[in-house]
Amino acid sequence: MSTLIEGLFNGISIGSVLLIAALGLAIVFGLMGVINLAHGELMMLGAYATFVVQNVFKPLGEPWFSFYIIAAIPVAFIVSAIFGLILERGAIRFLYGRPLETLLATWGVSLILQQFVRSVNWLLIICLGIFCLLFFGGMQLLKSRADWESMRTKIVSLLLPLAAGVAIAFYFLLSQNSALTNAWFSARNVDVTAPAWLRGGVEVLGFQMPYARLFIIALTILCLMGVYWFLQRSAWGLRIRSVTQNRTMSSCLGIPTAKVDALTFALGSGLAGIAGCAVSLLGSVGPNTGQNYIIDTFMVVVVGGVGNLLGAVIAALGIGILNYLIGSGTLALFLTTISAPQSMIDFFLFFATSSMAKVMVFALIIIFLQIKPAGLFPQKGRTAEL
Repeated sequence: MSTLIEGLFNGISIGSVLLIAALGLAIVFGLMGVINLAHGELMMLGAYATFVVQNVFKPLGEPWFSFYIIAAIPVAFIVSAIFGLILERGAIRFLYGRPLETLLATWGVSLILQQFVRSVNWLLIICLGIFCLLFFGGMQLLKSRADWESMRTKIVSLLLPLAAGVAIAFYFLLSQNSALTNAWFSARNVDVTAPAWLRGGVEVLGFQMPYARLFIIALTILCLMGVYWFLQRSAWGLRIRSVTQNRTMSSCLGIPTAKVDALTFALGSGLAGIAGCAVSLLGSVGPNTGQNYIIDTFMVVVVGGVGNLLGAVIAALGIGILNYLIGSGTLALFLTTISAPQSMIDFFLFFATSSMAKVMVFALIIIFLQIKPAGLFPQKGRTAEL
């Protein structure tokens, strides 16, 4: 029984990470209908932001290093939110109502972000800065022209190659400087060291609850409460709920739907960054970190019901617990202790690996969706009719 309780606790901690990531995805998917395949990479950026904050605090020594995780949470949120805002303003807003194009675009962005963290260095940052300064700075300066609208296409066609050419020229000029070309992270995984107060654990019923997992569960509860308060009690939360239910009517009432979309995408991306911060406490961080969670996160949104927080909570905990109990062999061991039929024990032993456990959980989800295709808590009203 203690083994089963330990498995339930570990499954809840995994489900907590899925829940933080799924909160952002559920909000974005529920409001804009965007299937963001780059959501996992936004988690990865949050994890790398945590690693960078750890390295900044490490030379300070104790007791400052013990509190780096407190500073890493808002930093991870801000970094991922900024990247999410850039993604929405730069690509997603041109593809609303076109789900296939959005799917392909965000998949391409996910590949770009994976390669970005593998090869990012000071030279790349300098060249990107030069390009943005010349292109976007030039656009802002020329917007004051009276004939801006009529000349916009020509100006862009001239500024874009000019800014790109100058940035490429600087790249070749500075590429011989090894100090600028050393990769920050490379393709290798990096480790985030938990602060002293998150090491070890507390013993309950004969097994140890790690402090790091307890911290992740507490962080998930705080995020859930914060999102609920924001959506239900703040003015922008009211606008988000209004646009989610009826975008056309909200626009007619004066709600700036474009700003609501941008804010929602930034909020969802920031929550993914916090999930990445939590993931960094469970294992090493690499360019493919987000890919390990993105499918499960989408399953949480689909099973729980699009845009429903309670459904996301139940689905995240259920998927996390099932994945751990089956994949770790805990369920097979428990069936052995209660003298279950050998055929049932052998069946669950066959699925007692992480990859096979995912197969079984996906099969169960497919069966569930045949019964309730709209999830646990389907949308009602006008949104369900669209």
